[in-house]
Amino acid sequence: MAQLSSNEWNDATWNPVTGCTKISPGCKHCYAERMAKRLQSMGQPRYRDGFRVTLQPDVIEQPLSWKKPRLVFVNSMSDLFHDEVPLRYLRMVFEVMSAAHWHVFQVLTKRSERLAEVACSLFWPQNVWMGVSIENQACTDRIDHLRRVPAAVRFLSVEPLLGRIRKLPLKDIDWVIVGGESGPNARPIDPNWVREIRNECVLANVPFFFKQWGGVIKSTTGRVLDGRTWDELPQKQIPSRTKNNQTSYLTLGLPAG
Repeated sequence: MAQLSSNEWNDATWNPVTGCTKISPGCKHCYAERMAKRLQSMGQPRYRDGFRVTLQPDVIEQPLSWKKPRLVFVNSMSDLFHDEVPLRYLRMVFEVMSAAHWHVFQVLTKRSERLAEVACSLFWPQNVWMGVSIENQACTDRIDHLRRVPAAVRFLSVEPLLGRIRKLPLKDIDWVIVGGESGPNARPIDPNWVREIRNECVLANVPFFFKQWGGVIKSTTGRVLDGRTWDELPQKQIPSRTKNNQTSYLTLGLPAG
């Protein structure tokens, strides 16, 4: 349930939960649902129920076996804060992330109300970054829920960006990722939507990462915005291991510009 990631902003994925349900417009063409159905048709036992929410407790301790520090995207095939994921299981996941202190874990949810509801029942170590998905103006209320979470890094994943977002709220936000939808039936993205968010991030000194233009074949559209790529990361320290297996610290991040 873990693999190297093809995302530009993390190194690996870890899926202690698989499966999800649709709750907002960004879910319409869910890549994880397509992948789950494909794996089900191939006879992959973890997806015998397709995209139904399924706990995968046998992989919950897997990050502890990875000795080299990684940026780990948690639940690329689900939403950790889905209502069908019990609080006791959430606590187990957070305990593992805390114990695996040499990694950085990036958790992303659309279920920001539940996130805010249970946040006080979870231990938030410094190596857990928490984000919410924002696909249009109507979803920006998720940011208020995120601000109530005591995460070391709070980030926004503005993808798939489906419409103009006026004055994206950036107070207490440490990082913004923007991207267009990709895959079959991908909905179009307006470059000016992206520029507006980029400009607001620059003015607010919030690191901005442009992931992709997307499209049916995303490799043909690339990720260059106004003549350059935007690869900024939060200016935070993350634990690393030296040759002597002693903890040292690396600073992630690029200067705004």
